[in-house]
Amino acid sequence: MKRTLIATVADCPGVLTRVASLFRRRAYNIESLTVGHTEREGVSRMTIVVDSVRTDAGKVAQNLKKLIDVIRVDDVSDVPAILHDLALIKVRVRDRLARSEILRIADSFQARLVDMCSNTAMVELAGSETKIDTVVEALRSHGILEMVRTGRVAMVRGVSDCESNEIASTEQRMSAWEEGGSQWQE
Repeated sequence: MKRTLIATVADCPGVLTRVASLFRRRAYNIESLTVGHTEREGVSRMTIVVDSVRTDAGKVAQNLKKLIDVIRVDDVSDVPAILHDLALIKVRVRDRLARSEILRIADSFQARLVDMCSNTAMVELAGSETKIDTVVEALRSHGILEMVRTGRVAMVRGVSDCESNEIASTEQRMSAWEEGGSQWQE
């Protein structure tokens, strides 16, 4: 079973290196790691997917929490959340029939055609891993020339009263972190 962790981290040099070093030192196998900016300046978000059969997600979370510049770590595997990947898939277009078939596949899965040349087409698709895998299989018969996938990003749905208190606590810790430089004020 795959577990999804969200780590909120300071957006500063070296954070990704420290996280990657942790994975290497502890021999954690990571299925995917996606990093991006958040709505708050100076804060990034890492979405980490681990296979819980091979790697203990709880231990990963505990070790991440110990790192400098890690603000918060949450396991969102058992809460209502939106989990999406993004894929760009370039396929061969042999003739007009193939072109219309590729367009039909893209349309039926709410994918976007982002590039069309005389002999290739590029499809952009966001959704669950299963949805992307299904589209990849449907396009495979046309000849996939190139493909790239982002890895999972996740966001919990809604906000409960408990989460509101946790958000306030996290904001207080962020303020303390900003005032103290790169060291946490506990």
